[in-house]
Amino acid sequence: MRVGIPRALLFFQYYPMWKVFFEELGAEVITTGRTNKKIVDEGVRRTVNDTCFPIKVLTGHVVELSGVCDALFLPSIRSLREGSYNCSKFLGLPDITRALVPEAPEIIEADIEIPKGKRDLYIEILKVGRRFTANPIRIKRASERAWKAYKEYRKLMREERLTPPEAMDKLYGKDAHGWKRGRITIGIVGHPYVLYDEFINHNILKKLRDMDVSFLTPEMIPEEEACSEVMRLVGRFYWTYEDEVTGAGGCFIKSPDIDGVICFVPFGCGPDSLMTGLLKTEAKRVKKPFMILSFDEHTAEAGIITRLEAFIDMILRRGG
Repeated sequence: MRVGIPRALLFFQYYPMWKVFFEELGAEVITTGRTNKKIVDEGVRRTVNDTCFPIKVLTGHVVELSGVCDALFLPSIRSLREGSYNCSKFLGLPDITRALVPEAPEIIEADIEIPKGKRDLYIEILKVGRRFTANPIRIKRASERAWKAYKEYRKLMREERLTPPEAMDKLYGKDAHGWKRGRITIGIVGHPYVLYDEFINHNILKKLRDMDVSFLTPEMIPEEEACSEVMRLVGRFYWTYEDEVTGAGGCFIKSPDIDGVICFVPFGCGPDSLMTGLLKTEAKRVKKPFMILSFDEHTAEAGIITRLEAFIDMILRRGG
């Protein structure tokens, strides 16, 4: 069976894990290429205006996969911690996809809610695995190897300061850029589906490097530190993946080695607007340079570059 995984939403967080799991079960894993104008235009055409930009991008990628794979893997990740929940569009992702792309192949679902316990999680893993084999031992072995691959992936990003695309390149035998200190260091905050999609963010990370500016991203800091910052700033977790924004942002804001913080936010995202608002207040309190960059299908590259250059220039003028 050919299993399609769109290069959107949770791809940059979990692709190495998902790839190992399905390949251990004998499937061929197919992904889409990088986001381009054709993919975005198709996603925009099929969705209503109020749909958030990342869902529009995902829809375009699903259309690309239709006809070239036998099934799509689109898990519904509800919660990773007690009391926190994901955005509603993530929760209904399989149903939304069926409605928007009726020609899409069969969708392999998995409802992931970690607070329910290991038993419920394993039931979901078995449900997915049984589409490929009736052997529960083989499914268990595939899940263990997938989890090991995920931990190695996270360790690589944290210890070598690689972005997810760079870590994947290194895992799969390609040249990885690697971290290099520049004139100043910026903390980059946001969800991976905005930070690492070069079409969505107009390749800002490369532009920063071209300006001799180094940066750190949420994956490069220990998870426990990010979680600790969420508790310090908020008091509890409200949103799944809140550590990517609030936690990482808090770490960067208080770090003396970080000269400024930039938040990447998809336009119209409710949870992100709350989290970045909190970080903006905290940055103002400690006088840390802070900027929010919002992206949607109408965002012009020229405006983004102008704001980025002005932000970097302001930091350099104040002495880093």
